Formats: sequence, structure tokens, C-alpha cells
Amino acid sequence: MVRIRLQRVGRRHVPVYRLNAIDKRTKRDGKVLENLGWYDPTAQDKDKQLHLKTERIQHWLSKGAQPSDTVMDMFAKVGLVDAEAWKKVRAGRVEAKKKTEANKAAAAAAGEKKKEEKKAE
Repeated sequence: MVRIRLQRVGRRHVPVYRLNAIDKRTKRDGKVLENLGWYDPTAQDKDKQLHLKTERIQHWLSKGAQPSDTVMDMFAKVGLVDAEAWKKVRAGRVEAKKKTEANKAAAAAAGEKKKEEKKAE
């Protein structure tokens, strides 16, 4: 499966990212299928922060490439994907994560309670 994700370049404390189409199993700085643009979060001018090859991005999306969450946020800001639909998906993931964490906390509390009962015996 192909993912569209960021690859960090630049030196220490000066992050610059390339937007790449890359195989899902490849490590962060591994072999890239195609460079689709770049993102410079430290640029002062907002117009110079993000450069996208929109035609190639649309091509990869039509082929079934899956953007990472951060990249999907960028695409929603620029208007390459439906921002409202993405917000709903993102909100659903946040809720699911909160439920999972609450379940883990409840299980840990139950485990502690059992330990205290055993000590009391």
C-alpha cells in the first residue's frame, strides 16, 4: 500500500519536510516513489511554507494512496480533500482513543483493587 507522508530533511532545530509517496512498510527516510512537494514550518511567509504538486497528489489519491493524518490535515487546509468529512473522521478517532484510555485506566484501577484485597487477606 502506498502512503503519502512527510519525510524530515534539514538540519537540527531547522525542520523542513518533503511530501512523498512512499510504500507503507518503508522507514521514514527510506526509498521514495515520488516527491510531491515540501513543507517548511519555519518560513515567515505563509505562501512559502507549503508547496504541493496538486496534479500528482490527485493522481496518487485516485490510485488509492492513503495520506497520513498530518498530511490529510494539510490537504484539508488547502482544499484537496473534503475538510468537513475529515473533521468528522478525526473527531471519531479522538473519541475512540479517549474510550480506550478510559478502559485501560478502569482495568488498572480494578487490578490495584484486587492487589489490595489480597494484601488484606
